[in-house]
Amino acid sequence: MAKDGSTAATAGTATGSGDIARSLELLWGTGDRPSRGPKPGLTLDRIVTAAVAVADAEGLAAVSMRRLSTELGTGTMSLYRYVPGKAELLDLMLDRVLGEPLSSGTDPVDAAAPPADWRAAVDTMARTYLDNLRRHPWLLKINQARTVLGPSALRGLELSLTALRSMGLRDPELISVIITVNSFVEGLARTQADAAEAVRETGLSNQEFWDNQSPYLERAMLSGAYPMMASLSEDTFSAEFDHFAFGLRRLIAGFEALVEERSTEQPAEQTPEQTPEQAPEQTAEQAAARK
Repeated sequence: MAKDGSTAATAGTATGSGDIARSLELLWGTGDRPSRGPKPGLTLDRIVTAAVAVADAEGLAAVSMRRLSTELGTGTMSLYRYVPGKAELLDLMLDRVLGEPLSSGTDPVDAAAPPADWRAAVDTMARTYLDNLRRHPWLLKINQARTVLGPSALRGLELSLTALRSMGLRDPELISVIITVNSFVEGLARTQADAAEAVRETGLSNQEFWDNQSPYLERAMLSGAYPMMASLSEDTFSAEFDHFAFGLRRLIAGFEALVEERSTEQPAEQTPEQTPEQAPEQTAEQAAARK
């Protein structure tokens, strides 16, 4: 159990819950490399790749040192020569998948060619993150409140800030733009992931689930107790409506309003500097005051 009474760390679902110093050494490549013992060909990169593959296929709970040793065809103790345990491995897995959209290049800014217009940048950020969460739904199960920042995480933040700088907002506000967009994306992705998980667990499709409720809902609408709900159009809950695109457009429109507001704001009043023309007059006034 963690110091705050939670079990997140022992359950392996909280980043930064292991040996932070060791995670940082591994992320930034400053740790000692095993010099003897492990099976030839075993590397930290292979271990992280295998862990991500298992998590993608079966969920984070399936990731264990024993399972990875089977996947990699090596002894479990060999893995511990590279990574202390699952908590530190989770830090490495997170940095790996956060860096996937950036893997096409090497330069932290130019390789990914961030959009010149901040609106396009916000759109790209949102769609890229949604795609990442769909490829790795286990990310939604992780407590990332205290992420151990590695090279990929910092590169991603660098790219985002570079693309958003033209908004002209204060630095804390730029960070808030990123948080707002990510929170919006995570919310929709979590709803989609939960729906897919419900289908797997119950064996009922979404259509079958709602069809079971239909007779009861129809009687409720005819009762007159829910006039607003009863007046909704037939396509209100249509799966064809793109809630992601709708919400993203509204977010961008809100940011546009703020950018426009900032562009028309008057700078704070400052005491004007004394000009050469003013200096003699001020000197005369001061002299008169002294008499």
